[in-house]
Amino acid sequence: MADAEADGPVYQPPAAEVDEGVQNSLFGEILDWMLAPLLLLWPMSIAITYLVAKSIANQPFDHALEDSVTVLAQQVRTVDGKIIKSLPGSARDILRADDVDNVYFQIHGPRGEHIDGDRDLPAPTMDEDERYRAGSVRFRNDSMHGTPVRVAYSYVRLEPVGDDAPRLALVQVAETLEKRGQLANEIIKGVILPQFIILPIVLALVWFALARGLSPLAQLQERIRARGSDDLSPIESSDVPEEISPLVRSLNEMLARLSLSIEMQKRFIADAAHQMRTPLAGMRMQSELALRQTDGGEIHRSLEQLAKSSQAATRLVNQLLALARAENQPQTGAAMLPLELSELARGVVQDWVQASFAHRIDLGYEAPPEPVQIVGDPTMLRELLSNLIDNALRYTPAGGSVTVRVRGQHGEPGYLEVEDTGPGIAKAERERVFERFYRILGHAAEGSGLGLAIVREIAQQHGAEVDIYSNPRSLQPKLPGCLFRVGFPPPPAPEAESEAPHYG
Repeated sequence: MADAEADGPVYQPPAAEVDEGVQNSLFGEILDWMLAPLLLLWPMSIAITYLVAKSIANQPFDHALEDSVTVLAQQVRTVDGKIIKSLPGSARDILRADDVDNVYFQIHGPRGEHIDGDRDLPAPTMDEDERYRAGSVRFRNDSMHGTPVRVAYSYVRLEPVGDDAPRLALVQVAETLEKRGQLANEIIKGVILPQFIILPIVLALVWFALARGLSPLAQLQERIRARGSDDLSPIESSDVPEEISPLVRSLNEMLARLSLSIEMQKRFIADAAHQMRTPLAGMRMQSELALRQTDGGEIHRSLEQLAKSSQAATRLVNQLLALARAENQPQTGAAMLPLELSELARGVVQDWVQASFAHRIDLGYEAPPEPVQIVGDPTMLRELLSNLIDNALRYTPAGGSVTVRVRGQHGEPGYLEVEDTGPGIAKAERERVFERFYRILGHAAEGSGLGLAIVREIAQQHGAEVDIYSNPRSLQPKLPGCLFRVGFPPPPAPEAESEAPHYG
């Protein structure tokens, strides 16, 4: 016990808790599967021991019966064709001498006539094979006056009379089963009684072995409980048993994902706070400036700047909410529905027509020759296309054009493209523009750097890929333009409907 305490806390079965749900105990489960077979096999072992004990007890007494039959058979002979026995009275007394069991004997002639002994002793069934194997001793179980007896019998070959066939005499010796039962009981006592002593010891050893074997679980529990709330480092798996290693590896993988998620949230909150600080500071400065002004024109200009700052703050908040909604879509379980991509794109383009007039940009739409079916969330896909159009309108100079295009064929991947005639995006920047709050240096267009991050998040949730190319239709070298292409996977093939058989 001292060694167990030195190695670590011994696992104890969890105390019963009053809870709505019933929890299964691993300790109890293993104990049940170990003890239940043991307790079931124990009665079987007692029964088998009893049968073996009876067999063992029969052997010495059968040998004694065999000797008695052999001695008695040697006393049977024929004189002048008559069967005589030379069995003195003292030998008869010795044969029947038994303080526990009753002993019976019988001698029958060739024709079944009674020669000597007990007339009531049953004769064996007629078996020609046994008769021809004269001299061998056979055994059977029978009854005498309603009491079970063990019978040993043998056929004695007699001298033939004249030309007759050989004659056989039957010699039998039987005894009751009291001594055999006593010996069998003594054997069972000698075997079963030690089991009553050993069984509790076995149960105690099983209990201790289970507690000892499950002690690493208690140690692991203590190590996890001792961790701080901000400690997401991997759990050391070198000290745990091999069977628990997969569980520890799964926990470490979950901790790694959780750590990454928390780190992204912290970075997102820090970036969002930094981005919100600029428009809020501008709004406060413009409001304080307007309060100090007495000239109506200056007050009007300050209010215009205040309105622009509030508009930028509102747009930033809306994009933050849109990004949060896009990231939480898998957890909310939003339904993916079959939809027609060209109709969705046409509706979003119509919503941005007025904004394109304000930017003095030609906003166009090119529909495919046939409907393009995809599976997705209509609300999130409208958000995706709106961010692409808004990004194109902001970076395309006045007088330019933005074209929304849907391409695809039935049963094949669908493509959504937004093409502009702006300054374009260098190849080295095309991967980074999808990062949150990242903006390319040297562009005066207003923005928060969240639009393309929202686009990538929604596309990934739909299994789509977003690629950036230069506008192949641009004719101005200084304005190579940009082409955003979102490739959607083809919709799953509908299951073939089984037609009902027509009997005509």
